[in-house]
Amino acid sequence: MSGAGCAALLPNEWRAGVAPAPLPDGVTVGDWVAFADAQTGKLDEANGRTRDAIGIVERCETRDTEAVKKARRGWFRRMVG
Repeated sequence: MSGAGCAALLPNEWRAGVAPAPLPDGVTVGDWVAFADAQTGKLDEANGRTRDAIGIVERCETRDTEAVKKARRGWFRRMVG
């Protein structure tokens, strides 16, 4: 099996999560609309990371399963494919 565990394939900076959009300094409706738009972008980023992390772990598990199957074959079969 590979020396890298599945969690090691995820970017370290993802541990901190996605920072929220900064609250607006102004009090106008436009300021709050801009904030809501920015916050929605941050939510999209966080959801994207979740989807990416699930995909990475799934591919890692598939890789590991295939490696175990290959390792269980006899030494000659491992040599020829």
